[in-house]
Formats: sequence, C-alpha cells, structure tokens
Amino acid sequence: MSGAERLRGQHLHFDCASGAAGDMTLGALLHLGVPLAVVTAALDHLGLGERLSARPVVKGGLAAIDVTVRTEPPLPHATHVHAAPAPGLAPAPDEHHHHGHGHHHDDDHAHDHAPDAHGHDHHHYAAIRARILAAGLADSVVRRALDIFDRVARAEASLHGVSIDDVIFHEVGAIDSIVDIVGTAAALDWLAPASASAVAVAMGHGTVRCAHGILPVPSPAALEILRAAGAVTTAGGLARELCTPTGAAILAATVTEWRPMPDLVPLAIGFGAGDADFTDRPNVLRLTVGRRVDAMSSGAPVSIYRIEANIDDMSPELCDHAATAAFAAGALDVWWTPIMMKKGRPALQLAALCPASALDAVARAMLIETTTIGVRFDAVERRLLVRREVTVETIYGRIALKVASLDGVEVNAAPEYESCRAAAAAHDVPLKRVFAAAIAAYEDSRRQAG
Repeated sequence: MSGAERLRGQHLHFDCASGAAGDMTLGALLHLGVPLAVVTAALDHLGLGERLSARPVVKGGLAAIDVTVRTEPPLPHATHVHAAPAPGLAPAPDEHHHHGHGHHHDDDHAHDHAPDAHGHDHHHYAAIRARILAAGLADSVVRRALDIFDRVARAEASLHGVSIDDVIFHEVGAIDSIVDIVGTAAALDWLAPASASAVAVAMGHGTVRCAHGILPVPSPAALEILRAAGAVTTAGGLARELCTPTGAAILAATVTEWRPMPDLVPLAIGFGAGDADFTDRPNVLRLTVGRRVDAMSSGAPVSIYRIEANIDDMSPELCDHAATAAFAAGALDVWWTPIMMKKGRPALQLAALCPASALDAVARAMLIETTTIGVRFDAVERRLLVRREVTVETIYGRIALKVASLDGVEVNAAPEYESCRAAAAAHDVPLKRVFAAAIAAYEDSRRQAG
C-alpha cells in the first residue's frame, strides 16, 4: 500500500482557528496527500480542470498549499431562464429574482459581494445543480458535492425567503463555488474518512459589505449552515469574516463529531492557505488524518439515535419517498418492516438511525412524508468498522469495493452493487460473475501488496 493509500478510511480532524473556506479546505486536502489528479479529473468532467491552480506557499512560518481559481472566461450557460431553469448554467433574468450572496467569499475573508456593476453574469442554483448531475461524475462525488451545495442554497433560501432553485450565484462566485465544492467533494471521496471531527469554527466578528448592504459577521449564511448542523462556533478574535458559507457547508457535510481531536496515531497533516496575512496567527486551515485508537476504531459502542413509527393507513407507494426524505435529512440508515398491529391489522414500521445532530430533521421528515401522527426515538449503540473505498481492475473493467477494517486489519471487502450491475450490463454477463471477479481481483491486489 502506498503512503497516500494508507490515509484512506481513517479519521479526519479539522483545526479552524483561522476559520474555513472552500479553497483553504481543498488546499489542505492536497497538502495532506490527496493526489491532485483526483481533483482535476473530477473538474475535467465539468470543463473546469484548467481553472484550478495549486502552489506551495508559507503562511506565518508554516508551509501550505494555496489554491486559486481562474474565473475568466465566463462559464457557458443555456438559454434565458424564467420560472423553470433548464439544464446548464443560466443568467438571472431580471431584478425580480433574489440575488443571494451564497457564492464563494475571497479567502482574505473580507469579500465585497459584487453587484451587477461589475458586469458578471448570474446563475440559478437549479442550473448549477443540473450541470453537476449531468457531468458524468462518480455517483459518490455527486452526492457529496450536492450535499455541500444544497446546504449553502438552503441557508440562502431560508434567509431571503426564496426557493432553493431561485438562489442566484454571481459569475465569479459560481465558478469559485463549483471548483471548490466539486474539487473538495472528489478529494473527500478519495480520502473516504470513516469519521471526522472539529472542536469549533472561528467565525470572526464585525461587519462585511455586500450587495445587500452592511451585514454582520459571522456571515448569516455561514452561521445558519453551522446552526443546522449542530456545530460549535467561536468568534476567533479577529474583526473580519473568517468562515465563508462554502467553508461552513463543507464542515457541516463532513464533520461527524464536534469535539476536540480524539486519540489518534497521526498519519499526515495538511495546511490550506488563505490569502490574507494575520499578525497573531498563520492564516491556514489544518487537517490531520490519523488512525483512531479510541472506541470508534476498536469496535466499541458509539451512541446514535433510532427513530420509529408504526403506520397502518398509508399507501405503500409513498414508502420509497418517505425513506428518501429521511436519508436527505441526515439519516444513516432507513428501513421498512412489515408488522401486525391490534385487531390483526397489517401495517408497516418505518425506522431510521441518525446522529444526534440530525435527530430533529429526520423526525420532521418522517412526520411530514408519512401519515403517522407521532414518532418515538431512543439512544442506541452501534459498533463501527473503519471503511474505505477501493477500485480494482477486472476483465469487466474497474469495479468499486468497500473495505472494512478493525484496528488496522482488513476484515471484510464487498463489491459495490451499482458498479457491478453497470459492468454486468455492459458486458452482458451474469451479475454474480462480476462480483466474483471483483473479489478475486481484490484478493490478488492484497497478495501483491503484501
């Protein structure tokens, strides 16, 4: 196993003493050891690979990676959009649509949100989302990227009273956001952390000027994103914006525990640089990857919540949508069980597992999307294996597998169903044959590595 490969499936810790932004996170991931080719390959699907530049710098005496994004020429976009945005990027039609400030903030953390006077096009989030969905990216990268992007759009929509689809990104902000978010999603997908932590996020204080006028710091959108995620925030001691909405959304989508760094065997450390120079600290985001030596990596119990509802008056046609809504709200797992209720009535039980931070959102999704009038929940414990994704070469092409480890020892490897199904269909062979080929290729790679 290569030095970089051993970082996969481990614990990831964020140190946000100087805040967080999209390119700071991406820079730290690259400095940590994620191959640059992983990021550029994902961006190439969107025609944005050449927009990204990563170079070594020194910030406050610390070596770091500075990521920059070339924002010219403008992004191509589709036809003029009014009520229903078409696939592709589309400019805002007129002043009646909300011009959100949900775009990337410059990493000096003192960004002025550019109004129309700068001549930049604007892009609806619905069109940006459609562009990512149609890009041909790996499903896992798409899910992670849209989880991050959706959090920014939801916060902006909530703050300004518009629909998520109508949130508008300025031209420069749209390019920055897509590169930072998709690039970070690809890097995190490659790293596949089994868990992630951050003790607190420095937000800054004071005010910032934007298209809407003077807004307070912390950024309203960044604060709303972290509030929804149950995050821990701190002022950070600087009168400037330290955490951007993009940075907040990456943290919210990635961090599983808001706590100090757990006991780790550190494997790699990465620093991502911001543009400004601070007098009292290096302007960097630090990431640490390490092997956990506490309860989570040893297979000891970890507390989560189980939410349940018994339902005897709902059409089965609604079941899949309700489960999807629970997953979207933050559930770790969702399932339906046939049950028998009083007077011999056949019924269904909907159950979900979720972290404490998602308890309210998952319960709301179940109450809204089913006919139940109540849910019950309790704390349960589960044992986790450290998991990572690998790919193997077979006669049917590249197949993805999920590998699980206990105390650093691999104990299980399972081919991913969708990867095998696609290969079976492409080669017109039984699915079981692809599964067998994937396991054989994985075992062969282990023997060669070992």
